[in-house]
Amino acid sequence: MYEEMKHQVMAIYERHYHDVYQFLLYFTGSQNDAEDLTQEVFLRVIRSLERFEERSDVKTWLFAIAKHTAMNYYRKRKWQKLLSGDWLSVVMPASEGNPEQEAESREDEQELIAAIKGLPPHYRMVVILRGIKEYSVKETAEILGCSESNVKTTMHRALKLLHGKLTHKKKGELYSGLAK
Repeated sequence: MYEEMKHQVMAIYERHYHDVYQFLLYFTGSQNDAEDLTQEVFLRVIRSLERFEERSDVKTWLFAIAKHTAMNYYRKRKWQKLLSGDWLSVVMPASEGNPEQEAESREDEQELIAAIKGLPPHYRMVVILRGIKEYSVKETAEILGCSESNVKTTMHRALKLLHGKLTHKKKGELYSGLAK
């Protein structure tokens, strides 16, 4: 029994570690916090694997754990700054081109990050899962424990808020890039 569970946990870890880490990195904005929270997620997986009833996909179950872990983190650090500038180089690839294009691209990314940072936590989670991680509406709803229509409505409202937060010059490009 122990060996079987050990293999299951290792398979889940190897298959989903990077996605869980990226999700938590986008949410926290800190490599250290994302690493700590990712470790916490997998500790919770180990503790609750025997109770997993397979009513949903393992990935959905895992991201529900990650969501709860992230929300606990947010509650504990409610008044602290959630995103720092150092995470951008980890989660976004460097643009190729001339230095002016790279500087403009970094400026656009920083503006988008600041706008996402300003969203309420539930909106931010939907934007990360749908807009950045590209999960389906159904997967996002399962992870967040809400209806598909709630995900669609929340995404629409979040994009509307983002649209309003972005500067007039850039808002069209960045908004359309997220609305995919």
